[in-house]
Amino acid sequence: MIHEPIGNYRDLDFNFEEIELESDLRLSNVLGKVRINRTPQGLLLDANFEANVVGQCVRCLEDFPQQLTTEFQELYAYRSRHTKDAEFFVPEDGFIDLSPLVYENMLLAFPIKALCRPDCKGLCTECGINLNNATCEHVKSRVAY
Repeated sequence: MIHEPIGNYRDLDFNFEEIELESDLRLSNVLGKVRINRTPQGLLLDANFEANVVGQCVRCLEDFPQQLTTEFQELYAYRSRHTKDAEFFVPEDGFIDLSPLVYENMLLAFPIKALCRPDCKGLCTECGINLNNATCEHVKSRVAY
């Protein structure tokens, strides 16, 4: 891609049954598309990824399957005296490792308040029982606001 004319592009499809990024993010059913465009400044990547992950509900603290989707664009600049402040450079061997970008963008795709389901009842503030699975005597004594 590095030695191809400006304007050329290449599309890459990704399909992984399971992949672990860093040591703390395990993704399954990973599907992705990346278009690499040759520009005068470097290689421009347009990427779309979706994957399943085990999330944790903020109300009941139970694990549940969650789908994440992310889109990102990144420029890998050619090394020159004009590109000293670029965040990413085209590697000497021409091989770009996408895993750090996918990792970072998948983390950003996590919802701030993930719910296992919209009507999750959460935990009892007194005894900690999961109110989706059972009721306790504390539920009856609560005052409704």
